[in-house]
Amino acid sequence: MSAIIRYEKIMELLMADREVSVADLAGKLGVTGKTIRQDLEKLESKGLLRRTHGGAVLANEGYSGLLAGLAPNPKHPDEKREAAEWALRFVEPNDIIALDSGSTTLEMAKLLDNAPLTVITNDLHIISELIKKDRVRLVVPGGFRSRNMLVSEEATEFLGRLNVQKAFLSTTGIHPEYGFTIFTHSHVGQKRAMIDSAKQVFCVADHSKFDKCALITFAKLSEIGVIVTDPYLPEETARSYEAAGTRIERSRRSGAGR
Repeated sequence: MSAIIRYEKIMELLMADREVSVADLAGKLGVTGKTIRQDLEKLESKGLLRRTHGGAVLANEGYSGLLAGLAPNPKHPDEKREAAEWALRFVEPNDIIALDSGSTTLEMAKLLDNAPLTVITNDLHIISELIKKDRVRLVVPGGFRSRNMLVSEEATEFLGRLNVQKAFLSTTGIHPEYGFTIFTHSHVGQKRAMIDSAKQVFCVADHSKFDKCALITFAKLSEIGVIVTDPYLPEETARSYEAAGTRIERSRRSGAGR
């Protein structure tokens, strides 16, 4: 088992149980305690966990539940919906768009009008929403199931050959140093293919994702043109990212002249 897969498994167990032991991890992953301790040291250096005597705990309780699962992430539902509504302002009739797997992009699919549009996605929840809308041309690259997403090398290659006008990506963390990050290595290829094939790239994320770092970087801040978020992102945080060259689009507060 490669180091990156071990890191992913360790974080998956941590987010499920909040605490892990070296002995338990060594047994489950089939490696020595020394290897696990080195893995925990590496993950601690990224701020993902805090080592304890004989194990580790999550460094940030806010990470709990952020690993993509079979059900959409229930946290911050109002903020996700507001960010999704604002992101849809960038979608025009007859566009060809890609919707990445994620709870906020799922909100976009729910809010999307049944109108002429091509949508490319491999998210099973988004597919379930869009299949009801007969005027939307749905393109599914396919693959095998990885939690709530279909993944495969063939799907990644297929995405890379498409002419996508706008790609809307999800993320687990947005960080000034590490960029856009996620916990699941198998999802990186499709995110990269969407970025590389699209004329415009947006990240759609609620304010809780800012200044957070997950395990794997899939894009630098400079590689995604616009971050669309909810109105509750602190002004100081928005300014710090804008100073680094990132365009921040914050939805307006409800009742504030939408």
